[in-house]
Amino acid sequence: MGTGSSKETDGGSEGSKDRLDNDDQSGRQLYVSLKMENHKLTAHLVPHVVGSWESSKALPLERESVSMWELSFVVPPNHETLDFKFLLKPKDSDVPCFVEEGPSRQLIGGALGEDARLALFKVDSGEVLEYQVFVKADRVSPFDLAASWRAYQENFRPSAVRGIPDVSISSTPQTGGENGSSAGLELDLEHYVVPAPSTSANSAHVYAANNTENPRSLISGSDGSSSSTKEMEVVVPDPSKVFQSSGMVESKSVGTFSPLQKHDSQKGHFVDRGVGSPRLVRSSSSNIFSGDNLGTGTKNSMPAAAGAVAAAAVADQMLGLKEDRHLAIVLVGLPARGKTFTAAKLTRYLRWLGHDTKHFNVGKYRRLKHGANQSADFFRADNPEGMEARDEVAALAFEDMLSWMHEGGQVGIFDATNSNRRRRNMLMKLAEGKCKIIFLETICNDVNIIEKNIRLKIQQSPDYAEEPDFEAGLADFKNRLANYEKVYEPVGEGSYIKMIDKVSGHGGQIQVNNISGYLPGRIVFFLVNTHLTPRPILLTRHGESQDNVRGRIGGDTAISEAGELYSKKLANFVEKRLKSERAASIWTSTLQRTILTASPIVGFPKIQWRALDEINAGVCDGMTYEEIKKNRPEEYESRKKDKLRYRYPRGESYLDVIQRLEPVIIELERQRAPVVVISHQAVLRALYAYFADRPLKEVPHIEMPLHTIIEIQMGVTGVQEKRYKLMD
Repeated sequence: MGTGSSKETDGGSEGSKDRLDNDDQSGRQLYVSLKMENHKLTAHLVPHVVGSWESSKALPLERESVSMWELSFVVPPNHETLDFKFLLKPKDSDVPCFVEEGPSRQLIGGALGEDARLALFKVDSGEVLEYQVFVKADRVSPFDLAASWRAYQENFRPSAVRGIPDVSISSTPQTGGENGSSAGLELDLEHYVVPAPSTSANSAHVYAANNTENPRSLISGSDGSSSSTKEMEVVVPDPSKVFQSSGMVESKSVGTFSPLQKHDSQKGHFVDRGVGSPRLVRSSSSNIFSGDNLGTGTKNSMPAAAGAVAAAAVADQMLGLKEDRHLAIVLVGLPARGKTFTAAKLTRYLRWLGHDTKHFNVGKYRRLKHGANQSADFFRADNPEGMEARDEVAALAFEDMLSWMHEGGQVGIFDATNSNRRRRNMLMKLAEGKCKIIFLETICNDVNIIEKNIRLKIQQSPDYAEEPDFEAGLADFKNRLANYEKVYEPVGEGSYIKMIDKVSGHGGQIQVNNISGYLPGRIVFFLVNTHLTPRPILLTRHGESQDNVRGRIGGDTAISEAGELYSKKLANFVEKRLKSERAASIWTSTLQRTILTASPIVGFPKIQWRALDEINAGVCDGMTYEEIKKNRPEEYESRKKDKLRYRYPRGESYLDVIQRLEPVIIELERQRAPVVVISHQAVLRALYAYFADRPLKEVPHIEMPLHTIIEIQMGVTGVQEKRYKLMD
């Protein structure tokens, strides 16, 4: 048996062949990977490889991705010269079978006997299908091969023992009774649908602009004031005197330092143990700030966040310009370019990160003040009354946003066409000394997308709710669009972000100018990865674990018998729900209860994310809540008071979990194919809160039952939710 690590080589080249021949004397075996790629979907035909044996004994290739098929195998030492051909066989039968055109291929010592050529198949219709062929080979010691295989079987996860990739296994669904077959789940998936909670993510049923901030300056009896709260004074001390004070004690339950004796120059120095930053407001003294409770507004408020978000906010608060503490994202673009949907997604993202964000839609102000039945003439540039009316409501909306910022709001999304420099200059004058403006221009040149957006607008917009004739409404809106196009001026002034043809998620451009700072940078990163392609995201907890049965938190135990049954039902559900979505993927945490739950699912790539691991319970890991209450009463009470900000000793808080989940959210936004996320209660609460736009304070209390699938449908119309309960 070979010893030591096997060497990584590039299969197929002459140098690789020489190395393979030289290594043959060491007892290593030839490990070969054959791949075929075809970007034209032919899901009913499965690629096989056949040698001198009958076609009925051909070896099938396993689907690696939507366009790639792969077969890997170990070649016995006395059969290192192979003659073979590729063939295509129907998925559910052996006939008809299509053998590739041309002579047989020859594999000698892991290298093709000739340059790789396309595999060509002539099917019954006369069409010729082309597949790209890839061959990779390596010398693997029997010891490494066995270790890699054992790691795969024991851990149900990709492994790379001594640098050797796992053996590819052509897995097939299990057959049998209730414990693993299609009999375990009825064909009618609707049978398992259960009502979603009243606060579910069903924004797609509502016109997006209607979910924006209410025009308080136009609503009688509303002064726009927020409820007052009792403030606590928090001091930013002189750095030279920080370590000169005495009598400081740490409170383990809340993670602060409290002075035994208060001094005039140092009132309540607040030190956060990592459960988030307090909102800070500068008071009459330049060194004294006032902080408030989570979720209430004060001047110059800080985000309810932890980690990088909190650190950046503190830096901006202390060192940034006064107007930079508040940010206005001003949308720019012609109608039907996705401005409102982009604004809604950005608002949801920033709220989830902990930034106090609101979406102000000027169209909502216009409809309230001037009615919803304005014709296209109202939007003409040569209509002075219409221009004055539209400028008036734009100024009202902007002043409302500034008033809200003065009360503690951090980021305002100002949603309107703002299609010329005159309007944008008006907004910049209103913002002087009060907030920083970044223009966000959405540009779409795809006439098909524009036409779909226009038709969707006629169906959903209150502007046409009383228009019974769809075609008449369509003609009026196109006239309105033409009026805007005549005077449209692209953004070229100030700080701006341009999104060009980004709606579909296929390419496009992002242009930025004069963008700096942590928060503007996060906004750009989010916009680079977002699009409006419809696709489902399925969220589910792992099957019941052994620690679930015992009532213990954390841990890394296997799943129970009920959990195993759910894993098989889940596999059946995924197969039926995503049978036409072969580009879908399965995401799990690195903990075995999620990996085991995903193991019966076949035909889809599986990806492990450490970011999807359950909240770290620190020193309380493996304990029951009763044990925590008995042995650590101060921790039990602290968690009970504020589950969002509470951090387990040597563990995490919900705010910490949200911070580490940001890359997962970005990747979910970037994905164009369905994703199944198998994770844990705290993690799924945080993910679900993002899609459902739930306030951060509600995150620890969101219901996330076992053995239930939450389907989030993302698309141009917003977010829809559906729930399936597969087991009690």
